[in-house]
Order: sequence, then C-alpha cells, then structure tokens
Amino acid sequence: MMSNQPVMAHVNADTVYGALVVAGARYPEQVFLHVPASACRAWHGAAGRAGTDGAFKAWEITYRDTLAAVDALAARYRACGYGPGHRVAVLLENRPQFFLHYLALNALGVSLVPLNPDYRAAELAYVLEHSESVLAVVLPGRGDVLKSLGIADLAVLEVEGDLEQGARVVEIARGFTPPQPGRPFAVSQAPDRHTECALLYTSGTTGKPKGCVIDNDYCLRMGVHYLTEGGLCTVHEAADRLITPLPLFHMNALVASAMAMMMSGGCVVQLDRFHPRTWWADVAASGATIIHYLGVMPAILLALPPGEADRAHRVRFGFGANANPSDHQAFEDRFGFPLVEAWSMTETASGGAITASREPRHVGTRCIGWPREGLEWRLVDAEGVAVPAGEPGELLVRRAGADPRAGFFRGYLKDDAATAQAWRDGWFHTGDVVRVGSDGQIHFVDRRKNIIRRAGENIAALEVEAVLAGHPAVRQVAVIAAPDPLRDEEVMACVIAADGAPTDRAAALSVQAWCLERLAYFKAPGWVSFVDTLPTTATNKVQKGELAALAAGLCSAPGSHDLRDSKRRTHG
Repeated sequence: MMSNQPVMAHVNADTVYGALVVAGARYPEQVFLHVPASACRAWHGAAGRAGTDGAFKAWEITYRDTLAAVDALAARYRACGYGPGHRVAVLLENRPQFFLHYLALNALGVSLVPLNPDYRAAELAYVLEHSESVLAVVLPGRGDVLKSLGIADLAVLEVEGDLEQGARVVEIARGFTPPQPGRPFAVSQAPDRHTECALLYTSGTTGKPKGCVIDNDYCLRMGVHYLTEGGLCTVHEAADRLITPLPLFHMNALVASAMAMMMSGGCVVQLDRFHPRTWWADVAASGATIIHYLGVMPAILLALPPGEADRAHRVRFGFGANANPSDHQAFEDRFGFPLVEAWSMTETASGGAITASREPRHVGTRCIGWPREGLEWRLVDAEGVAVPAGEPGELLVRRAGADPRAGFFRGYLKDDAATAQAWRDGWFHTGDVVRVGSDGQIHFVDRRKNIIRRAGENIAALEVEAVLAGHPAVRQVAVIAAPDPLRDEEVMACVIAADGAPTDRAAALSVQAWCLERLAYFKAPGWVSFVDTLPTTATNKVQKGELAALAAGLCSAPGSHDLRDSKRRTHG
C-alpha cells in the first residue's frame, strides 16, 4: 500500500497500542521496525548474525508480526497481574525489545518508565523509588545492579537479549513470564486517551530529575502534529522510513518518530546510537527518507572526509534541533537535503511545538519557524512583563481554546508546586529565551534555566554540584556550561580547592573520576577549572550569570584542564 500522497493524519484509537492495532490492520505487510546491521553488531550478536561467517545483517519486523508479538507479551503480563495504575521500568537500550514491551504494557494501561542505560546506581535508585515502579525489565547482566539497590516491592527481571524474525519473536514473547507485581492495580478502568502512558525523567533546576507524566493523548496528538506539519516535513503514507540514533528514553524517539511512523504506516529505523563512520552506509542501506538529528551530529558528519556516500541516499529532510548555525548551510550544500530546525520540550510536546518547515528558514540564524495555528504565545522579561517588539524574552506557550494544556504533559509526578510554577498565570513558562524576526518567525536565543545542554542531554548544574561538593579536595564548586563546537555545550566545574590541595591535571582528573563514579558519564565535567574565587551575591550565592559570561575565557585560563577526552560511557 505504497503512496506518494501526504498522510491524512487521523487514527481511530484512544491509546498508543490502539494505534498499532489500526496500523496492523491497514499495513500488515509494511515494515514497522528496521534495525541496521551496525546496531546488531554493536549488541554483540543481538538480532541478525547470519550464516557461519559471523557476519551481521539488518533485522526488521512487519506491523502484523509486531502486533502478534505485542499481543503475546501483553497476555503474559496480564496473566501475571499487571494492569492499569502500575508502572514498569525498562532498561532495554534502543533494542527492538523496547518497542515490544512498551506496546504490550500500554495495551494493559501500564505506564512505562524508561531508564537511561548510562545511569549509575544512585540515579537508578532515585528514579525507581520515586516512580514506585513494581517491576524493572532489563537486559541480561543488568539485573544484579538493580537487585542490589534493595528497593521494596520492586521485582527485577532479565529478558532475552537476542531476537529473530517473524514467528520466532512471537514464540519468545509467549515464553516470557514476569514475576507478579508487589502491589494491586491502582485503578480499575480500561485504558483510554487519558491513561498515563509513560513517565519521562528530565533534569530540572532543583537538582533531582523531575518525572514528567505523559498520557496516551499526548502521544497521539504528537503523531498527528508531526503528520500535519507539511511543507518540507511532508510525510507520505506507507512510504517513509525514518532513521534515528536518538535514545528511546527521550520524547523525540519514544513519541515523535515512533508515533509518526506508526500512524502513517512508515518504518522506524532505530540505531543503537550515533555511529558517524557507518552513518551514511546505514542511511543508504535502510532506505531512510527522513533523519532525526541533534546539533552535534551535523558538525561531526561535516568533519568526515567527503565521498560518494555524501549523496548516495534517499533522504528528503532532516528533523531536529540545535544545529550549529555555522554548520547548517554547509551541511545542506554538501549532503543535499534541508535540516528542519524545531523547538519543543518534554513538557510541551505537540502542545507548544514550533517547526521551521517552510521557506524562508533563515538558515544559520537559529530560526525555529512560525507558530502554527492554535498555539498562543508571548515573550516576557524576568518580571513577567511583555517585551517590546524585536526584543528577546522568555517564551510562554499554551493552546488556544477551552483546554490550554491540550497536548502538554500532565504534570510533574509528586511535585504539584513545580507543576503550578511552570504553569503560573495560565501560561507554560519554557525557560527559553527567543526573539521574533521581522517576518514573524521565532529565533532561539538561549536558555534561562540553570541547565547545560550537552549533545542533546539536559544536565542540571545543581545535581553535578551536589556530587562534586563531596570530593575531599573541593572546598566550593560551581558548575556552568562551556561552549563546545561539537556538543553545543560541555560541563565545566569551577572549583575552589581545599586548603593545600593540588590543582594540577591529576587533581582535575580526580574530580572528574569522582563524578563518573556517581553520575551518568555525560554529566561529569569535561572541563575542570581551578579558581581562587567565585563571583557571589551579598547573600553568598554564586552569580551564575556572571560566571557563565566568563566560561569561554576560563577554557584557556591557567588552572583550567580540558578533560573531554577522558569522558567515557560505562555501565555499572
């Protein structure tokens, strides 16, 4: 059922699983999920070892077989007592199993809590306890860490690490037997549009991640929003293949790309992560027509030697955010397709999304486009007063009509105060500063929040400061963002050393290692700058704004150590 026509975005479904049922009936033989050979190889044998030569091949599954496998998994979960009101954590990386378990749980009204595989023990413990997950479904070898946390009422289950095609997937699903949950259902009604779908943790300025509650309505609206964007982002029914290396514990991959493809009969081409040297080979071999990117990717791809692979692909557009303005036009000229910049947040999703999908896009200016019909917005200063035309201000958004929160998250779990603060005065306060151009398009300027944006990850400076403050050689520390040409920003720790403590490179590496042992690797400082003083207010609070203004200079100052090459992803 191939089509060159734009998708008529509608789906007769009230849940994410319901959207799969519709797709299974309408597009049974279309491929829903394709995993390139490079991802299979990265998993050391998961899905796709072919023949006796040890080679790897791509893995894929149709809508019909996906639905059969999901139904088999859902039956096993149901038989073991899982249902509406439960939350189940999954630590399954970007593997095919993630989609199958997510959809099976959604069919029962169970909320998904995706875990970042880079989290350390303390971070995992916080999310699992805060979410009150009754079960953690993990890959082989990861269960012992979660069991060692000693969390009451949490069952831990390691699941099959390899998958095979078609009917074999269904057999694996039918043989799956989770332990019974430690708590009864929290609610009894059948799942619908307002049933909690997932709990996504995002860094906040309080230091601890906040749990964003999203429901089925949030996900379905995101799919419709994507498919009705049009312009350069036009999606064709049962024809497009969207390749993404982005993590499934983030809204972009879990909701935006997955729902857009599911609701149009398209194919999700899911990588384990971004591999620059095999990127174009994967794009070409998978037949990808759409790519999802973050700002770091274009810069890295531009740094590769030019070659025939640069244009040996079918990509019509890239969809993402934060491409370096200096790389944007050069990327489009070299690789032959537009990078469509967009703005959204986990909290806003389709409710507040803005996309530069129509010309003129003002490439190289951080233009994010014209707001779509139905989005109300305003720009204010630090006191909440509307800024003059052309001046930058914080972006406030809401939906027009009777429900200003339609398409947004439901709120922060167990933090009504933070939810109310975000929605004060009837507007969602994004914390992002933008300006409006002469043609009415919005241009991103900066973030007002105390957040560091590194290669697509939001990092709360306060969380990193709290960890580094425990280092015996640290008397005082302030964490800020340092500019980075590839990652947008890098974590910089400005440290006043304890009396008599060294400030050489070895000492800086010790500070970094302290953080690497306690937080996900990307949160550790890539720069450690030993300073004599920190700018403070009259009440001894560090003046982050003043310190941030010095960040670029600190990179070359005496006492600063560039440790970016020492940041390594490890599991533990």
